[in-house]
Amino acid sequence: MGKAFAMSPADKMALITPWINPEERVTVQFDDQGDINTIVTGCSERLVDLELELETSIPHIRQKLSIPLSEVEVLEDPTHYTRDPDKPLQFKRLLLLVNGKRPPIVY
Repeated sequence: MGKAFAMSPADKMALITPWINPEERVTVQFDDQGDINTIVTGCSERLVDLELELETSIPHIRQKLSIPLSEVEVLEDPTHYTRDPDKPLQFKRLLLLVNGKRPPIVY
């Protein structure tokens, strides 16, 4: 993975789709905030649907976003491992670099 801005939307979708799994986390970084644990809930050739974990006192609340694939670079995150107990452990996971600031959180 890498050089995602040169990737076609179909190439990005092919790399992201295997990570659509409620038991698995990926890493998302925005221009103003990084290292966010996220669940990928869907992906098309236009958008990737994400649920970002929030650091609040209320557990299991997530920020739901749809990000245009044209704004996303697809890489690997070697600093985190996978967690789905039904799959073999991997010592890296998906990293999505989003061009732009994180949207405000609306409760």
